[in-house]
Amino acid sequence: MKKLVFVVSTLMLFLFTQNILAQKSDKDIVDVAVSVDDFSTLVTALKAADLVGALKGDGPFTVFAPTNDAFGKIDSKTLNSLLEPANKSKLAAILTYHVVSGQLAAGDVVNALKKGKGKTEVTTLNGSKLKVIQKDGKIWLKDQNGKYSQIVKTDVMANNGVIHIISDVVMP
Repeated sequence: MKKLVFVVSTLMLFLFTQNILAQKSDKDIVDVAVSVDDFSTLVTALKAADLVGALKGDGPFTVFAPTNDAFGKIDSKTLNSLLEPANKSKLAAILTYHVVSGQLAAGDVVNALKKGKGKTEVTTLNGSKLKVIQKDGKIWLKDQNGKYSQIVKTDVMANNGVIHIISDVVMP
């Protein structure tokens, strides 16, 4: 029991030291993303997929937001192809795989992981499952292809949800 309390306490400390101050923002998720230089590729993709209006909606939403470096790990030819109008639906499916209905703050994720003994699942807006896993003292997303993406910062608050910053683009 002491070991479990220690692990949970350590995990919570990690998450809360990694997070950006969780203050309620007057900006919506899109406005927050636009204000962060490291989300410029994400914003470009949201525009290309025609998802800006949806993420400006009432929500609440939880967005697992890849950074520019995360998008940089995708072959540039593939990324450019996804941004073309002909691939709008494919891009939208990928981006909505990064969004969950409802607001899941870091504490909610920690509680779900505790209940699931280090694992839990969320259903994304595209209808697919995304696994959330505690591994090596960190929190990871595991996509349907078995690829991992670390949650590197948590609780970037918006008036219609929350953003968690991830290290890799997850794919349905």
